[in-house]
Amino acid sequence: MSTDTDTLLLEFPYQPLWTMFMFEIMPGLTVPLLWSRVQVQGQISLLCSGVLSFGLAHYASSAFELFAEELLMKHAVVSTGPSGTLVYGALRMSVKMFLMWNSKMIIDGGEDVTVATSLLEASNLVVLKESSVIHSNANLGVHGQGLLNLSGSGNWIEAQRLVLSLFYSIHVATGSMLRGPVENATSDAITPSLHCQLEECPAELFHPPEDCNVNSSLSFTLQICRVEDITVEGLIEGSVVHFNQARAISVPSSGTISASGMGCTGGVGRGSGLSNGIGSGGGHGGKGGSACYNGSCVDGGVSYGDAELPCELGSGSGEENYSVSTAGGGIIVMGSLEHPLSSLSVEGSVRADGESFKGITRDQLVVMKGTAGGPGGGSGGTILLFLHTLDLGEHAVLSSVGGYGSPKGGGGGGGGRVHFHWSDIPTGDMYQPIARVNGSIHTWGGLGRDDGHAGENGTVTGKACPKGLYGIFCEECPVGTYKNVSGSSRVLCHSCPADDLPRRAAYIAVRGGIAETPCPYKCVSERFHMPHCYTALEELIYTFGGPWLFCLLLLGLLVLLALVLSVARMKFVGVDELPGPAPTQHGSQIDHSFPFLESLNEVLETNRAEESQSHVHRMYFMGRNTFSEPWHLPHTPPEQIKEIVYEGAFNTFVDEINGIAAYQWWEGAIYSIVSVLAYPLAWSWQQWRRRIKLQRLREFVRSEYDHACLRSCRSRALYEGLKVAATSDLMLGYLDFYLGGDEKRTDIPARLHQRFPMSILFGGDGSYMAPFSIQSDNILTSLMSQMVAPTTWYRIAAGLNAQLRLVCRGRLIATFRPVLRWLETHANPALRSHGVHVDLAWFQATTSGHCQYGLLVHAVEEESEHTSDEGIDGAKQIEEDSRLMKNTNQENPSGHWREEVFVSQAQRNRDSYMRRKRIYGGIIDTNSLRMLEEKRDLFYLISFIVHNTKPVGHQDLVGLVISTLLLGDFSLVLLTLLQLYSFSLAGVFMVLFILPLGILMPFPAGINALFSHGPRRSAGLARIYALWIVTSLINVVVAFICGYIHYNSQSSSSKKFPFQTWSISMDESEWWIFPAGLVVCKILQSQLINWHVANLEIQDRSLYSNDFELFWQS
Repeated sequence: MSTDTDTLLLEFPYQPLWTMFMFEIMPGLTVPLLWSRVQVQGQISLLCSGVLSFGLAHYASSAFELFAEELLMKHAVVSTGPSGTLVYGALRMSVKMFLMWNSKMIIDGGEDVTVATSLLEASNLVVLKESSVIHSNANLGVHGQGLLNLSGSGNWIEAQRLVLSLFYSIHVATGSMLRGPVENATSDAITPSLHCQLEECPAELFHPPEDCNVNSSLSFTLQICRVEDITVEGLIEGSVVHFNQARAISVPSSGTISASGMGCTGGVGRGSGLSNGIGSGGGHGGKGGSACYNGSCVDGGVSYGDAELPCELGSGSGEENYSVSTAGGGIIVMGSLEHPLSSLSVEGSVRADGESFKGITRDQLVVMKGTAGGPGGGSGGTILLFLHTLDLGEHAVLSSVGGYGSPKGGGGGGGGRVHFHWSDIPTGDMYQPIARVNGSIHTWGGLGRDDGHAGENGTVTGKACPKGLYGIFCEECPVGTYKNVSGSSRVLCHSCPADDLPRRAAYIAVRGGIAETPCPYKCVSERFHMPHCYTALEELIYTFGGPWLFCLLLLGLLVLLALVLSVARMKFVGVDELPGPAPTQHGSQIDHSFPFLESLNEVLETNRAEESQSHVHRMYFMGRNTFSEPWHLPHTPPEQIKEIVYEGAFNTFVDEINGIAAYQWWEGAIYSIVSVLAYPLAWSWQQWRRRIKLQRLREFVRSEYDHACLRSCRSRALYEGLKVAATSDLMLGYLDFYLGGDEKRTDIPARLHQRFPMSILFGGDGSYMAPFSIQSDNILTSLMSQMVAPTTWYRIAAGLNAQLRLVCRGRLIATFRPVLRWLETHANPALRSHGVHVDLAWFQATTSGHCQYGLLVHAVEEESEHTSDEGIDGAKQIEEDSRLMKNTNQENPSGHWREEVFVSQAQRNRDSYMRRKRIYGGIIDTNSLRMLEEKRDLFYLISFIVHNTKPVGHQDLVGLVISTLLLGDFSLVLLTLLQLYSFSLAGVFMVLFILPLGILMPFPAGINALFSHGPRRSAGLARIYALWIVTSLINVVVAFICGYIHYNSQSSSSKKFPFQTWSISMDESEWWIFPAGLVVCKILQSQLINWHVANLEIQDRSLYSNDFELFWQS
C-alpha cells in the first residue's frame, strides 16, 4: 500500500498480510481506535517526513501493536520536518530490525496507568542515527537479542522509567544519550516516585528481579538488564541507574554515567534555611555545611546511611516549595549481590554529585517573595558497584561530591558514598589484583559561600577483605605485615614479629598477602642461605657451635694437622736437617763420605792443587747480573795478566763475552711485567735466566772460544787457561786466568804475598734473597793456604758469612758496623800471626752507581820490627791479643770499648798501607762508613718484615709452629674468601687477582719449602715462601678495602663501631677480623721463616759467639 496524502485508517487489513507498508512524501496516517494493530509480512517504511499517528491526542488511552519484519524510519533528501511516529497511549512493537534515521518516535502515555508502559522489541538490531529520538513520558521498555546502537550525536532514548534488556551489546556513541526520567517533563507525565524519606534500602537494589520487565513498583528510573557488553561513549543519566546482570561495562574518556542532581530535593539529610531564605547543605555520607548570615547559623543536613553497603539517594536543600531548591545526587548501581559485574573499565566519569546553586531568575525571585537568600548545596548520592575487577584510567573520575551553596552564606552539600562490593575475591596462590586505579575517586563535601560552611566529606569503602588483603581494593598487605582477620582497615595489617626475621633477610610479597605468622622472607642476596640467612662461612661457624667454639676447634685441628705434617716432614726429609750444632767443615770441599772413592778423591785433590799453582789472576765481572745491569768486563786488562795476554785479542774477547752476557729485551720485559704481578715468580724467572746465562758463558769459554787472547800456545791448543765461574747466588761472576805451562818465566804465577793487596768480592747484594757472602772456593783456599792454614781460613770465611748475612741493603751503615767490629775482634787477631790483615772495602762502582763490596787482603805492616824490639814475637802477639779480648769482655761486655781499641789499631795499619799501596776503591772504616750512600726502595720497607736473623735453634719446634701457621694461614684465606663472597663476588675476584693468586700461593710454597731435601735447597725455597707471604699482604690489603667499602655501603642504621672488643659475631661490623688475622698470621710466619732459614744456613751457632776463644775452639 502506498499513499501520498493524509489517511484515516479505522482498521488495518490482515487477510492477506501485506508484504510492505510505506509512507513517503509527507503523508499522514492516523489510526484513532482505542486498540489497534498493524501487522505486515515485510517492511514498514516511514520515509520523507511521513507521520504515523495512533490514538487521539486529548485521550491518550489507546494501545497500539505493531508487528513487522523491519521498521525503517528515514527522512528524504528534502524535508520540512522529521518523519516519525506519534503514539497517544501505549505502544507494543515487535520487529526484527528497527532502524531510525533522523526520525522521532514520541509516546504520550498520558495519565492513564493502564497504558503507561510501552514495549519496543527488536530481536536483531536497533540503530538510531542522525539525531533520532525515542521519547516517552511514561514507562518504556526496549528489548532485543542483538545490538542496540546509538550511533552519532543527537540520538536519544528517554522515558520517565526506561528499561533496556536482553541485548548482547549496547553502544552509546559520543553525543548520544539514554535518560530516565525525562528532563523538564510536563505535568501530565507519569513521574517515578523516589524513596526520599526511607532510611532502609530498597531490596531490589541488592536483589533485583530476574525477568528484567518494566515494573513501575521498582525504584529504578533507568535499568539496563541482562546485557553482555555495554559501551558508553555518550551519556547515560537517571535518578536511580541500575546495570543488572551485565558482563562488562566500558566508559571511554568521552563517556559519562551520571545521576548528578537527580536525587531528592528534600530527603533524610535535607538542609534547613534561615529566615532570609539562605539554606544549609544537604547531608548524606557527610553532614551538610551550615548556613550562616550576619552571625546567625543553621546546621546542615545530617549524615545517614550505611557506609559498608550504601543505597540512599542524596538529600537536597529542603526548600521543596521553592523553584530554586537544589537536589542531591542519585544512585548508580552496577551489578547485584547475585550477579556482580565481571569488569568495569572507566576512562571517562561516573558521577552522582549533589546539585550546586546556579543563581536566581526574576521569576524565581517573585516566587520566593523577595527573600535575598538561596539554598545550600545538595549532598552527593550513591555509587554502589558489585563487581569482580575494576580498571580506573588515569583521567577517569568516580565522583559523589556535595554541591556548592548559594552566595551570602549558603552551606555546601555533604559528600556522598562510593562503595565497592567485590565478589569472589581470589586469595592465596590464586590471587590476582582486582583493581587498577590510576584515576580519581571524590567524595568531598561541597564548598559554602561567604560565611557558609563546607559540607563534610563522604565515604569511599570496600567490602571486607579476606585474610592477607586490605583496603578499599583488597590489595595485599604491605611487605612485612600480615592480616589474620577479615576487614579492610589498614590497621589490621600488623607488623610481622621482628624476632622472626634474620638480620640479612627481607620480607617478601606473597601472592594473596600474608595471613598468618611467621611471615615469609628471603635473604637479601643469593649468597646467603635460608633459613637463617647465613653466609657459607657463618653456616660453617654456627654449625660448630658459634665463633668461640669454632675458633677453639679450628685451633685444635690446626695443631693436630701441624703435628701430622711435622712427622711426615721428618719421615720425608730424613736426617739431613736434624737440629743441633754440626761440625765445622774444614779442609777441602771434597765429599769424604764414600771410602771406596778415596783414590779418586786424592786425584781430584792433586788436580786442584796443581790448578791453584798455575792460577794467575781472578778478574771479576762488573754488574749484578740483572736485566738492567748485566755482567760485563772492562776492556783494559789488569796489570796482573798483561804479561800473558794479547791486549788486542783480549779486547775482542771482552766484546764477545759482554755480548753473550747481555740479556735480550724481552727477558727484561717479562721480568718487569711479572714483577708487578707476582714478584716471587719474577725472581725465579731471573734466577733461571741467570743460570742459563752462566752456562752459556761457560760453554763459550770452554768450547767455543779459541783462547786467542792468551800468549801460551799450549793454552790456545788445549782451550785451557780461562775459566768462568760465579757465586751460588749467580750475582757475582769472575774469570780465572791460568798459565799454560809453556811460559819461560819464573816470576809468574806470583806468590800470595806478591799479590797483595788482593781483593775478594762478596757475592749477593745485601737483599733478603741474596745476602752478602764470601765464597771460599779451592783456588782462593789454596792461595790463602800459602800464608794462612786452611782450617783458619775456613773458620774465618764461615764466621764472616754469618756476619754478612745480617747486612741489609738500605741499612748498610747500621748493619756493616758489626761486620767491622767482628773483623777487628775475631778475624784480624787470628790472621795477624800469619802476617795477613783484611779490611772491608768497596770496589768497582758501575755507571748505575752500584758498588761491589768485599775484602781487601794485605800483609801486616813492618811494625813487626817495632814489636820485636819490645821482645814480642808472633806467638806472643796472639797471646796478647787473646788476653786483650778477655780483658775487654770483662770490662765491657757490650764490646764498644773493644771496638775502639781495635779500630784504632786497624786505622794505624791502614794508614801505613795507604802510604805504599794502590787504592782499588775505598776502605770502609768507622769514619768512611758514615759516608756510604743508602739507596732505599720498596724492598727496604719489606726488609722490616723478612730479613736474615741469627739462628735460634729448636728447629723441630720452629718447624711445628711454621706448619701450624701455614695451615692457619690457608684456613684464614679460605674463610676470608667465603666472607668476601657473602659481600660481593667481585670482591673475591679482586682479592684473587690483585695480585694474581698471590693470596693462595703461600700454602703450596710453604709445603714445598718444608718438604725439600738439603739445607741449602730448603733455605732457598723458604725464602721464596717468605716472598709469597709478603706478596700476599697486598691481597690482604685488597680484602681490607673490599670489606671496608661493603661496610660503608650498608645503611647507617645497621652500622656499628667496626672494632668491637671482647665479642665475636659474624655480622658486617666484624668484616676486619679475618683480614686482620691474616696480617698477624703472615707477620708471625715471616719471623718464623727468618729463624727457620737461619737455622738451616747457620747450624753452628758458635759462629755468632762474642767470645774470641769460644769462636776459635769450635
